Amino acid sequence: MKAAVFSAVQSLAVDHVANPAAAAGEVVVQLKAAALNHRDVWIKSGQYAGLKFPVIPGSDGAGVVVEVGAGVDPKWLGREVILNPSLDWGHHERAQEPRFSILGMPKDGTLAEMIHIPATQLALKPAHLSWEEAAALPLAGLTAYRAVFSRANLQAHEKILINGIGAGTAMFALQFAVAAGAVPFVTSSSPEKLLKASQLGARHGTLYTHGQWAKEFEAHYGEFDVIVDSAAGPGFGDLVDLAAPGGRIVFFGATRGNPPELATRKVFWKQLSLLGTTMGSPADFQAMTEFVTTKGIHPVVSSVFPLDRVAEAFDLMERGGQCGKIVVRIS
Repeated sequence: MKAAVFSAVQSLAVDHVANPAAAAGEVVVQLKAAALNHRDVWIKSGQYAGLKFPVIPGSDGAGVVVEVGAGVDPKWLGREVILNPSLDWGHHERAQEPRFSILGMPKDGTLAEMIHIPATQLALKPAHLSWEEAAALPLAGLTAYRAVFSRANLQAHEKILINGIGAGTAMFALQFAVAAGAVPFVTSSSPEKLLKASQLGARHGTLYTHGQWAKEFEAHYGEFDVIVDSAAGPGFGDLVDLAAPGGRIVFFGATRGNPPELATRKVFWKQLSLLGTTMGSPADFQAMTEFVTTKGIHPVVSSVFPLDRVAEAFDLMERGGQCGKIVVRIS
């Protein structure tokens, strides 16, 4: 089969590799589409823990079950599915266990014509989604769902600020907040991404590249019950200022590094909750797919590339040119 393969840092090529086989408890899925995440770029650049090569990247995928291993219900054969990339979460909802990993490193991922994966990682593809939309859903949708609901416990009519709209997880956080009846606001470095967020239901947005954005935003729109962030870094203090008393700041990344300082007096005086989150549990994944199906949510697909042009898809993500998910059509 054809697959995108990292053979070393900064070495990506589409190559022919052996077809996978289903071991006991596994299935083989013929993939129709896959999608990129920032972790794929970090792996490519060598900025990810536990690197091993060669490896097939990709955490998001959707396709059709074409083989089942011993102990797997044969009714899965022929079913259209999406893949839960959160592997070996463990027994507790509160956090993943040490053996936890994410599909696409160290286990071969979805940028290939086929993949073998435990049958426990399957969910039926929401019928209202195209293959490209379904492939865009798993990792970012799961991360956003756990952040917004399982961790921050967002409620209808609460105000939520999503910092850094444009990437897949932030877009899902916005769509989920709208569907839940919350009142969403956004920030971005791009006027075009603010416009897209407005079309998806954001009440207002601002450019965080403007030095006084947080003070001006608070003056116009007040404080926020929930704030979603993936940047951290020097701007994290602005989020503490923007949080309402009793507010929750949930973050799933630190692309700008650690905050240089944390105003702990503000945190305890305002009774804030700082909530870290990573991916999600099997229960989160099930709840997320049911929520997407019930609410009729369509993932935002920014661009679609064939597998043979996967290098162009990586180039687009490395430039930050996407607004939504970058999808790779497999077959």
